Parts: sequence; C-alpha cells; structure tokens
Amino acid sequence: MRNLIDWFHWIPRVLCILAILFISMFALDAFAPGLTVWEQIRDFLIHLIPTYLLLIALLVAWKWEKIGGVMLMTIGLGFSPSIFLMNWHRTGSVWVGIAIILIINLPFVLVGALFVISNHLKKKNS
Repeated sequence: MRNLIDWFHWIPRVLCILAILFISMFALDAFAPGLTVWEQIRDFLIHLIPTYLLLIALLVAWKWEKIGGVMLMTIGLGFSPSIFLMNWHRTGSVWVGIAIILIINLPFVLVGALFVISNHLKKKNS
C-alpha cells in the first residue's frame, strides 16, 4: 500500500509540472518581429498569466492536496467554455474546440483528481 501512496504522491506533481511547461510554451508567440525588446518582454509576461495561476494552484496542491486538487479541477473546468468559444469563433469547428479543450484543460482536471485521490489514500492509510 505504501508504494501506491508514493506513486499517487509524485505522479500528480510531475504531470502538473509538465502540463504547466506545455501551457507556458504558448507564451513564446509574444516574441514577434517589429516589436521592441521591452514590448516583447511585456507581452511575454502577460502571456504567462495562466502559468502564474497554475503555479499558484500547484503550490497550494503541494501543501494541501485536496484544496489544490479542487483548485486545479476548477481552473481546468472553469476556463473550458471560454477556450472553447474562442477556438470555435476562430475556426468555426465544434470538434476543433473540443479537441483543444481535451489537450489544454483535461490534464489539469485529471491532475487535480489525482491530488484529491492522493489525499484520500494518505488519510485512509494513516
């Protein structure tokens, strides 16, 4: 049982870090020709706002798994409608919007659930 608890302790943390790094890559489109260095840095920092929110949720989940897990699931589910609508208006395809939701938001919902499960297993074991 201890080995399972160790897995459920580390898997959500590692997956969340990887998902945050993936989301952070989208901020790289702030670097565009024709802008000054300061405009590019400003735009880059603004594009990283979702990363800041996710890092805060990860830090909370690292300390308080249940609260942080619920935060991550709320972020994943809460931003789904706006991300879907933005991509639906951009592409005109419902399926593209759903695919983007699955790629961007679903990992945070799953990681949040893994944090909650980890918390439950630790409480059950102690």
